[in-house]
Amino acid sequence: MIQRLQSIFLFLVAVAMGLTLGLDLWVQEVADSGEIWKLNALFMNQLDASGEVLQSSSNWYVAALASFVGLMAIISIFQYRNLGRQMMLNMVNSLLMVALVAIVFLTTSGVNSEISAADNGTYEIGFWAILAAMVCNMLANRFIRKDVALLKSVDRIR
Repeated sequence: MIQRLQSIFLFLVAVAMGLTLGLDLWVQEVADSGEIWKLNALFMNQLDASGEVLQSSSNWYVAALASFVGLMAIISIFQYRNLGRQMMLNMVNSLLMVALVAIVFLTTSGVNSEISAADNGTYEIGFWAILAAMVCNMLANRFIRKDVALLKSVDRIR
């Protein structure tokens, strides 16, 4: 049934991926020059002190992966009749979210080493939304496993 608890968690995964697409993932301020580096799901922007874009590079693969994760979570909500498939979709989704975190981390560490920054910058709400989505996905899998155990116990009673 769609009103199960795992459906709520899967919906929260989709919402978190929407936040990832819409908000900044990482911001780095260079103290010497006043430049600001911003990473969102679509672009890595280098801004000067006045906020004008100096350089911009596309990160379309981050946006595509976040969109795909959100879409898979929505598809997984409607797989309630086949709990095995629903669990498998969620496990694949977990792997994709780990890949998304790794891509963001590698991108930010690459920029930090390129500009020789003193600190690592700050990870913004968009990045933390990915981690929240991972937790919600894990909780959804937990409740799916509880449903599978319940169904097995009912079959055993019959």
